[in-house]
Amino acid sequence: MPRQPQPAPFDGALVINKPKGKTSHDVVDAVRHLAGFRQIGHLGTLDPLATGVLVLLLGRATRLVQFYSGRRKRYSAGFRFGFATDTYDSEGEAQGPDSVPLLDAAVLERLAAERIGRFEQMPPSFSAKKVHGRPAYELARKKQPVELKAVEVELFEYKLLEMEGSIARFVIECSSGTYIRSLAHEMGQKLGCGAHLAEITRTAVGEFSLEQAIPLEELAEAKRAGKFADCLIRLENLLPNFPRANVLPVIEKRVRHGSNRAALSRRQALRCSWMAASQRRRGCAFSASRTSLSP
Repeated sequence: MPRQPQPAPFDGALVINKPKGKTSHDVVDAVRHLAGFRQIGHLGTLDPLATGVLVLLLGRATRLVQFYSGRRKRYSAGFRFGFATDTYDSEGEAQGPDSVPLLDAAVLERLAAERIGRFEQMPPSFSAKKVHGRPAYELARKKQPVELKAVEVELFEYKLLEMEGSIARFVIECSSGTYIRSLAHEMGQKLGCGAHLAEITRTAVGEFSLEQAIPLEELAEAKRAGKFADCLIRLENLLPNFPRANVLPVIEKRVRHGSNRAALSRRQALRCSWMAASQRRRGCAFSASRTSLSP
């Protein structure tokens, strides 16, 4: 008989504080090693330059990835003015001499405010966007032409925090798919002095925030102490904005096996809640399962 797949030992979400220099795949591999299984994915990559929130889904939670697509993201980013680079960040090749721009806070605030809302953004040539099935950065590294299409993105907040020499720091809240590198490059073009992304921290993805994030070193310590599961956001605590219903075990079984959502009509959900309350009043043991429903 074929071997039955074993359930994952952990189900839930893990918010990692990604260190600078590691790829998102590096982090996933590290957590797979600590957790002891491979059913782990992430909710959106971060460039090696970036630090901050990288959300991983483990076990059965990986089935929820479709419900997290399109969530807003929040960043703290530092733009270095004076020269542009081919990658639009500090890891690229300078596209001219380094100048010493005289930054004006009022001008930076105005340029940022003009970008609030929806607009078409051109992704960087050095990006994972596919061109005829190949990542654009592969072509860009070989100095081959890269033809990309602009993508509609949206900025909800784009605010100047501080200026320090040739670096201006911004807080940015944006739609999924927005390239912060492109915002830095664009602002440098408008000022005529060039600019690139020098530093970036993702502070939130949807409901997941930097305050919840754990460094890989602390996760490794928790694993050694037998407290790996304590670092997870439990499966039942995910998707808090989705409606929930208390259902009888027999209905829960039907849902788990893919029955039509009509099986969980409002009438049945109310009936389950009434039965649970009735049996509790009579002192009977009753166990109802809490099941998340997609809208």
